[in-house]
Amino acid sequence: MSDIALPHHANIVIVGGGIVGVSVAYHLAKLGRKDVLLLEQGSLTCGTTWHAAGLVGQMRPNRSMTRMSRYGTELYATLEAETGLATGWKRCGSVNVARTPERWIVYQRQAAMAKSFGIEVHLISPKEAAERWPLLRTDDLQGGLWFPQDGKANPADLTQSLARGARASGVKIVQGVKVQGVELKNAAVKGIQTTLGRVSCDILVNCTGQWARAFGAKAGVNVPLHSAEHFYIVTEKIAGVTPDLPVMRDPDGYTYFKEEVGGLLMGGFEPAAKPWGMDGIPEKFEFQLLPEDWDHFEILMRNAIHRVPALETAGIKTFLNGPESFTPDGNFILGEAPEVKNYFIAAGFNSAGIANAGGAGKLLAEWIEAGEAPMDLFEVDIRRFGPYAADADWLRARTVESLGLHYAMRWPRHELESGRPLRTSPLYERLRATGAQFGSKMGWERANWFGPSSPYTLGRPEWLTSVIKEQFAIRNAAGVIDQTSFGKLRVTGRGARRLLERVCANRIGELTYTPMLNRKGGYESDITVQRWAENDYFIVTGSAQPIRDAAWLRGNIQDEEVRIEDLTAEWSVISVLGPQSGSLLSGIDLGNARAVPASYAGGPGTELYVPIAEAAALYDRICGAGEVKNCGYYALDALRIEAGRRAFPSELSPDCTPWEAGLGFTVKLDKGEFLGRDALLKAPRGKLTTRLLQFTFPATELFAWGGEPILRDGAPVGELSSVGYSAALDAMVALGFVRSARPEDRDEILRGAYSIEISGTTVAAHAMLKAPWP
Repeated sequence: MSDIALPHHANIVIVGGGIVGVSVAYHLAKLGRKDVLLLEQGSLTCGTTWHAAGLVGQMRPNRSMTRMSRYGTELYATLEAETGLATGWKRCGSVNVARTPERWIVYQRQAAMAKSFGIEVHLISPKEAAERWPLLRTDDLQGGLWFPQDGKANPADLTQSLARGARASGVKIVQGVKVQGVELKNAAVKGIQTTLGRVSCDILVNCTGQWARAFGAKAGVNVPLHSAEHFYIVTEKIAGVTPDLPVMRDPDGYTYFKEEVGGLLMGGFEPAAKPWGMDGIPEKFEFQLLPEDWDHFEILMRNAIHRVPALETAGIKTFLNGPESFTPDGNFILGEAPEVKNYFIAAGFNSAGIANAGGAGKLLAEWIEAGEAPMDLFEVDIRRFGPYAADADWLRARTVESLGLHYAMRWPRHELESGRPLRTSPLYERLRATGAQFGSKMGWERANWFGPSSPYTLGRPEWLTSVIKEQFAIRNAAGVIDQTSFGKLRVTGRGARRLLERVCANRIGELTYTPMLNRKGGYESDITVQRWAENDYFIVTGSAQPIRDAAWLRGNIQDEEVRIEDLTAEWSVISVLGPQSGSLLSGIDLGNARAVPASYAGGPGTELYVPIAEAAALYDRICGAGEVKNCGYYALDALRIEAGRRAFPSELSPDCTPWEAGLGFTVKLDKGEFLGRDALLKAPRGKLTTRLLQFTFPATELFAWGGEPILRDGAPVGELSSVGYSAALDAMVALGFVRSARPEDRDEILRGAYSIEISGTTVAAHAMLKAPWP
């Protein structure tokens, strides 16, 4: 333990000395931030880092996260040479095996996506898998994935090496100091109280792992994570296990394996987890483990013996039960807290902290340095959660399910089931009674379609029959959709217009669709602004975006007198869409509803904004006024793609400019200064290296669901960002960004033969700049 006295002030204080906190410190120092203080209540790695398995893979579900993981492997491969401390890094590769035909199809999709991302990957036969992993039982396997550049590391050694690198660049690391409280002023970080006294600071970074939720609460910050018991065994030496044995994963058996001192380390992610720490994590839970639980481990052990028969007779050297923290959606938490300015979080790594720590530490350091996210990080951004996620009972229930997401079969449009229903609209019971099949977003129950329940599939889904009827209703007659989950913010005060004009790229009028851009000219959000009165504006945003958007607005207030309120739960939205929607609504008493001419599906339609208490009665009047069909979000999503409507974050992201998205008409460069304007003025507009295109292609037996590689003359040039089936066109419709080696204009980008790779099959596609409908 260090006896170094604490400074009175530090520019940045990092709390937590696991691999994540040390990585953030290391990368801040690399950016030239020298006044960094890292505090650890025990010793470095003493929480969960020390007992981590140390698997390091590169592939992630999207391009941004894969780029992050690739950086981590590159860092780990060079760190020992930089610091002189061994890290245990070994590029041994990894073999992932598929037991079921469905998993094999998923692997074909993953392989295509990995190649599009620039990751070396090979689809291999069961025989080839056994050649790389000789102890493997293969008689029931479909095949496997071979990632030659994956690896493993020693978590404790890796952390110490990062710490040495951080210290060498000026970071002060003090162990044995507990942070007891956080001081705030005007909802911003001011300082901390520790067992060694007070330290004032400008920025605080919460990297406290399992303690992050409790530590966040000290400052009124919601960090939605919960601990669960996590198990692995280490065997005695086994014949045939060599030091260069690859990592092996059998997700259909929930298990993973790696070489450990001539034996095997075997652990896994069981379908139903065992939450822990419901009454809080003990303060002195340092280098400690939980009691063995062979009954709970039995499903993993049974599957492991099936896949690796040598385990049945191997001696068990260690049974380890070390708790880890898990988030409600299986993705880690990164970014600035929406509740407190200059309070950053990196936590909840879902037992993948070693693999993600290198890249996540770099990203958060860059975020702190620049004042905004360095790239599209929506799926890990803490602002993706709302206050509902602070409920401990809900977190516990969700953790039982979320731990298993690591190896669960992630079907297209898979919905988590635990902790539901959580947030419901006034129409929920009425919609359920008429056959609504619900999904969940931002905690809201939303009707996906109306009709029989449908099993998950990789092929043509059974629900499509119902959705086709809903699409035809909206295109040819009238449909009604409950869109209460829309995010709704109210901005009032004498400075309201001035603030909105500065953060919005469009000129604000009575009803304005506009981007909110970052300093790079990329999308922070896309919103619709309604002017209700002088100095009174109502913002409508996506269901997942109100926390994010409110934080962005507050973070960009200068000297304006402004009030920002989240009214999402106070207003319902009922959309009536289609060519007959106008005549249907003309004979209805709308009461206190505000009627806005708008349709996300394209074509005629009206969005009715109505106080929650009046929504059910208005819905009843609409349904009683004539022939109108209940419709869900699956139909709406397909129709908006068909009509060329972009979505955040699928198409619109911090990495995408309005020029690239084809939405230049929403930008008014001549209106004066606004956030992102300087970047847009410098950015190319005519010839681009990245451009969003529309695609149509035949619906194959194996559906496209999003993420499929876009091929141009046979070479990968991007991925589909959104895709759906169009009943009107009897074809798949999609959006996707196409990248080119040199800038191309609108005509040049359409040249070449385009196709989409769907689960190993290439399907010819028609590329266009304009929507295929109408």
